[in-house]
Amino acid sequence: MAAMREHDVISWDGTKIRTWRAAGDGTPVLLCPGVGVGPESWPTLNERGGLVSWYMRGTMGSDRPVDERNISLDDHVSDAIAVLDDAGIERCAVMGWSMGVTIAAELALRHPERVAGLLLVAGAPGDSFDAMLPLLPKNVRRLVGLTGTKLLRQAGPVLDKVLHRMPVTDLTTFLLRHSGVIKPTSDPEAVTTAIRRFLQHDWRWYFTLALALGETPRQDLSSIVCPVTLLAGRDDLLATTESMSGPVGALPQARLRVLPCSHYLPLEAPETVSAELDLLLDRVRSVDFATSEAFTEGSRSRT
Repeated sequence: MAAMREHDVISWDGTKIRTWRAAGDGTPVLLCPGVGVGPESWPTLNERGGLVSWYMRGTMGSDRPVDERNISLDDHVSDAIAVLDDAGIERCAVMGWSMGVTIAAELALRHPERVAGLLLVAGAPGDSFDAMLPLLPKNVRRLVGLTGTKLLRQAGPVLDKVLHRMPVTDLTTFLLRHSGVIKPTSDPEAVTTAIRRFLQHDWRWYFTLALALGETPRQDLSSIVCPVTLLAGRDDLLATTESMSGPVGALPQARLRVLPCSHYLPLEAPETVSAELDLLLDRVRSVDFATSEAFTEGSRSRT
């Protein structure tokens, strides 16, 4: 994995947020992270110059807010704006994975002038717990998801003692890639790197973040007019295809692609994610060109 350039910015409430940026130059893209994940989860994109992201509050170098209630969707969107402003990016394509989809969608809703296109990967726009566990009846998914996450938060100290000491070896990675959690199409080295860092979380805080963001109501995306691409995992247990496609089905510039992947789609199909980002950027340029031409033609007709 290429070295990331990291530094700190200060968000609206004084919380120090650690940003990371891929080395080199390129078309600006903002990545809204899933809870507690970093560049290790994006084996091809972390070498794409122009890609910028951050670590969520209280994880991987970002400080926990003094007021620990400041972990709502509003706070994450404010962090995203702080990252864009620090990087000098006025407008760009925005990506999101897992619960980061909620942040990316909200950024487009609140600041459409800054979002040129959306690539939403393996995540529902809001109401994440309702989107989970497709094998269960729909009317109990939210209850089971919420209850399970709250129990895991309570078990945080025990998880710390176990997971912080768990060795990540070739055997560990092999078993994980053949367990159904992450599919064997993933690269073993990439999975090892991602898992080794991921296991070191403060797990009570991790599930506190997940609960705060996951209870965001389903977002109404009907006002979004920029190009949108959704990448869904056919075997995703944490974000059903229905929960992703429903909110964007009527959008004029929406593209949906369902892949034979789990929730960890960025690790299992990294080349496809990179190709779809390139296609989205092409669509953004086409829309910008058409808009510019229409504006120019309108100006001429008025004169």
